[in-house]
Amino acid sequence: MGIYSSTYLKNLASTKQRLFESKMFSARNVPLTTKFDIFLSHSFLDKAEVQGLYQELTDFGFSVYVDWIVDPHLDRANVTKESATLVRERMKNSKTLLLAISTNATMSKWIPWELGYVDGNTNKCAIIPVSKESTPPKSFKGSEYLVLYPFIKKLPVKDTNEDKLWVIESEFSYSQFDSWLNTGLIMENRNVNIFTL
Repeated sequence: MGIYSSTYLKNLASTKQRLFESKMFSARNVPLTTKFDIFLSHSFLDKAEVQGLYQELTDFGFSVYVDWIVDPHLDRANVTKESATLVRERMKNSKTLLLAISTNATMSKWIPWELGYVDGNTNKCAIIPVSKESTPPKSFKGSEYLVLYPFIKKLPVKDTNEDKLWVIESEFSYSQFDSWLNTGLIMENRNVNIFTL
């Protein structure tokens, strides 16, 4: 598959709406000390794509924090010290931050704060590009400070029909997401160009 497309994620959200609603219901009233694999930073304007990403990531078996799913009582329009403290605790209790880069991501005031906070504490952040193109590109090149972070893409594992998430710094530096999540390391100098897979 590769980089996620907006169309794919919206379709996923639509076809798995009932499953999402049951997950969303069970995600409420989650204690502040709950640990998450992923803190998914995003623009709320891309809610449909984020719902698809949440579904995809949880289908892979990861626990995912999305503020409007886990803490629906938060008022995005009215930031308080209490709401900032809650979000900070959720970031502290997440192994990594994945930043959904989409059309509206640059409009979010929360994204730079969340990215800076997690990067400063865990140094384990990556980008999930969401392309508006129906056939997304095979790679992603961020602009400004986003060039500092690897990106995520979904690819099949060699000799299997199983898809996995990969964390990619360059065509020859990449690791499976599961491994990176636990170690923070990306294997370098591989002999296969991941963009040709």
